[in-house]
Amino acid sequence: MHIGYLGVGSMGQPMAGKLLDGGHQLTVLDVNEANMAPLLARQARRVDTPRALADTAEVVVVSLPTLAAFRHVVFGPDGLLQGTAMKTLINTCTVGIPFVEEITEALAKIGCAVVDSPISGGPAGAAAGTLSVMVSGDPAAVARVRPIIDLWGPTVTVAGDKPGAAQLLKLTNNILFAVALVATSEAFVMGAKGGLDPAVMMASIAAGTGANGATRSVFPKAVLPRTFQFGATLDILMKDVDLAIQQGEALGVPMWVCQAARLVYRHAVMAGHGRDDLSTMAKLVEQAAGFEMPKVG
Repeated sequence: MHIGYLGVGSMGQPMAGKLLDGGHQLTVLDVNEANMAPLLARQARRVDTPRALADTAEVVVVSLPTLAAFRHVVFGPDGLLQGTAMKTLINTCTVGIPFVEEITEALAKIGCAVVDSPISGGPAGAAAGTLSVMVSGDPAAVARVRPIIDLWGPTVTVAGDKPGAAQLLKLTNNILFAVALVATSEAFVMGAKGGLDPAVMMASIAAGTGANGATRSVFPKAVLPRTFQFGATLDILMKDVDLAIQQGEALGVPMWVCQAARLVYRHAVMAGHGRDDLSTMAKLVEQAAGFEMPKVG
């Protein structure tokens, strides 16, 4: 299959690489030349505009960091909407239900289906091909691109055929992760400042009821070794937190704990840390506590 990939950054690049591994032809587009270089070295082709990508490939995958960027590549000058070959758009971004509904309606007018396919697992999962993928959309469209999606990870969950169902599922995941990251940062700094070895804490928590996404991935990979390079920014997580709270409130669900976590992220972003790696949350708690955890590993 000839696939276009728009946005080959920390997540998109390894995900696009899995498509090459699967034997597909690939055309790529990214504002950062360096992001495309490894794929071009593997015989991927490139274009210069979203429209050119949609003129070239029947299936286009989008992996972009912000809703504004996504809106621009669809509706902006030389946008995907003006393409002639694209019949299916696969969205891997967390953008919320209203935007998925909007692009589904707009693209349907040019005969293009939207398969919503947000992913979880971070850059390490993208590189290893172990992402958890959440999918929704027209069943026939999903079936057409399922061989592509299966290349990204062994866990593919079909949330339903309603536009945005996969977004709702992804937001439940991301808000839990966001809350866990703040709580885990506070807990580890508390324990370490009280004299506990972070490695001992990790071993105990990993085997107990406190285990969560932060203890499984962010802390062992980025916080405890003090690289603070997990691969996603606080800005991106802040965006996901906002979307989740908006969705919960729209449904009349109290989001008390989520709002508390949002205040922590908002403070970090307003203090100028939005572009910092999300693992920096632990460092910010350390700074507030006047204490630095020792390096582990």
